[in-house]
Amino acid sequence: MTTYIYGIRHHGPGSARSLLAAFEQFQPDVILVEGPPDAQEVLAHAARVEVEPPVALLVYAQDEPARSVFYPFAQFSPEWQAIRWGLAHDAPVRFMDLPQAHRLAAAIEKDGDRNDQESEHADGESRQPVDETMDEMRLDPLAHLAQIAGYRDGERWWDHVVESHRGADTEVFQAVRDAMTALREDRPQDTTLEQQREAFMRNTIRAAAKEGFQRIAVVCGAWHAPALSELPAAAKDNALLKGLPKVKTRAAWVPWSYDRLSFYSGYGAGVASPEWYHLLWEQRELPAVHWMTRAARLMREQDLDASSAHVIEGVRLAETLATLRGRTLPGLDELMEAALSVLCNGNEVALRLIERRLVIGARLGKVPEDMPLVPLQEDLTHELKRLRLPVSADFKDYDLDLRKPNELERSQLLHRLQLLGIGWGQALQAQGRAAGTFHEHWRLQWKPEFAIAIIDAARWGTTVADAAAGIAADQAAHTDHVDALANLLGRVLLAGLPIAVDLVLKVIEQRAAVARDVAQLIAALPPLTRTRRYGSVRQTDGEVLDAILDGLVTRTCIGLPAACTSLDDEAAAQMCKALSEVDAAIMVLDHSKQLDAWRSALSQLAEQSGLHAVVAGRVARLLHDTHVATPEQTGRRLHLALSQANNPLAAAHWVEGFLSGSGLVLLHDDALWSLIDGWISQLKAEHFTETLPLLRRTFATFQPGERRQMGERAKHGATELATEASADFDLERAARVFPVLQQIFGEPA
Repeated sequence: MTTYIYGIRHHGPGSARSLLAAFEQFQPDVILVEGPPDAQEVLAHAARVEVEPPVALLVYAQDEPARSVFYPFAQFSPEWQAIRWGLAHDAPVRFMDLPQAHRLAAAIEKDGDRNDQESEHADGESRQPVDETMDEMRLDPLAHLAQIAGYRDGERWWDHVVESHRGADTEVFQAVRDAMTALREDRPQDTTLEQQREAFMRNTIRAAAKEGFQRIAVVCGAWHAPALSELPAAAKDNALLKGLPKVKTRAAWVPWSYDRLSFYSGYGAGVASPEWYHLLWEQRELPAVHWMTRAARLMREQDLDASSAHVIEGVRLAETLATLRGRTLPGLDELMEAALSVLCNGNEVALRLIERRLVIGARLGKVPEDMPLVPLQEDLTHELKRLRLPVSADFKDYDLDLRKPNELERSQLLHRLQLLGIGWGQALQAQGRAAGTFHEHWRLQWKPEFAIAIIDAARWGTTVADAAAGIAADQAAHTDHVDALANLLGRVLLAGLPIAVDLVLKVIEQRAAVARDVAQLIAALPPLTRTRRYGSVRQTDGEVLDAILDGLVTRTCIGLPAACTSLDDEAAAQMCKALSEVDAAIMVLDHSKQLDAWRSALSQLAEQSGLHAVVAGRVARLLHDTHVATPEQTGRRLHLALSQANNPLAAAHWVEGFLSGSGLVLLHDDALWSLIDGWISQLKAEHFTETLPLLRRTFATFQPGERRQMGERAKHGATELATEASADFDLERAARVFPVLQQIFGEPA
């Protein structure tokens, strides 16, 4: 019996190529791969031609799908190539890492009822606790070797030593094993988890030998190679594995993407340049030429200059840089520097585009629909079939009548997906006859990356409704601002999640009771009002909001004077917008007690001294439009604001607040028109120049028809003024100068 340990770099095309060459020589009759034995049942699906990498194995706890971990594979991943080689050559392929059934169970015991987010990797990919005692060398031993060799990171060192290496493929495994052996000497013992992992791997090797396999190939991360080369007494390994907790797990293949390969995963590995490695896998000969050609093609697609001459010069520069640095072939560093100089002319923005497309890449894998799915995906597929919503890459528009049960459920499903961050449906602005509250317009277009978003959302629940409610509850628990909670309540209401509605309402009630920022209360009133008014359309009882709204209106009215003091120009403009929205919201509610309280607060605010001019103007306009202030009172306020004793700039701010958004009041009120017209006419030249930008900004908010009518009225008013003034002229005396003027201008008498 012969056992060969192949220590590889996860996601390394050089390792994958060397591994295939070694397999052709060794011809193993069983292949053991570092991976989750929990996924053994779905492993055979990797042989299907419909599976297009990058893909990932998802392993999750059956009763707690939020507890999950991904094992991604690219086309150039050594593990993927080992699996495909074994399945193609009828050699049994087995995963040999410590099962996630034990690791997830340990995570559950450690975290208890804590939210899963508290125990994720910092990159957000692996849903299992990070071992804080694990040192940097164990996490990335190649980075340690790179540092010794003078490289800035392990990936560039590996790229130079292995990926660009053209020597004997099989020799690299012995070299890697020797390097890892040296690194593991004279260092602290690995953590218990790592010892258990390696113990389970050794037991898997023993089991394969016991079954009678003669040529055993072991494919594992380079760090583990020395630990698996020699098998100690089985009793020691069994003692490490005795009594481990266990949960039921399930596994499924899911699509993955190259931009997510940079995240650490189930075996703690990522790669920063997957598209570059894909090129190295496909084009071993002249990779620099192929890469620079693709870069030039990308530049031309963006209408940027790039020719064959640029490609030639870029490759020459990259090769020269590699020679100066003592390297056999140009690597990614040399190619990027050459592209920056030759193709991008030093433009870092263009280089970022090249990096995004040709270094990281945007490839997305595919998985057949008949393969095992995660619970959330299964529920979504069932809901789409039940509601007759087909998935298509082409967009399709829907007009949903919410009075029909089936279309109401369609709307709720789309809103639930939006809560989960799956933007399959885009809400459109309703127009025409179907623009009422009982209609919604959606444009649906499925994108492949939504499959990954579904997997990400699986942590929140096994069904779309449960997952949407779960993420809404989490957002509510971590949101302190009442206005943000009010918007969340509206989204939850549209999604038809009664349990989440009750939960968010309780959180709003708690936050509103202690909120001291009146600006938050003001911002929360409009969305809560919309929720209260349209709750019946969604077949939801909105009466529970009445007590909250009463409290918010009362506290807003009390705190309004203080909230409107000491405002700068920007804050005053925001306050004006908020006051208008709150006024419209309270008018919509049509609650007499709330209306009286609000109007009383505005009346007191209008008389408050030290108010910013734009806020004072807006308050005066709101009181004028609701007939709380008589025309005489409005005229008095306008007259005082435009008094010559006031700063012209403050007067312009007042006019901005009063007129912003609609100038109809000027067209229908001659007294207001005359006051503003007279104020503008009396401005001095320097004051007019100072206030003109504010006035232009104000009048720019009017509708084109309003501006046209104002222009016509101003013109007509000027003619009347001229005619009225002409009554004091002596026409006979004026006529005497006509002959003289005709001679001066050369006109015939």
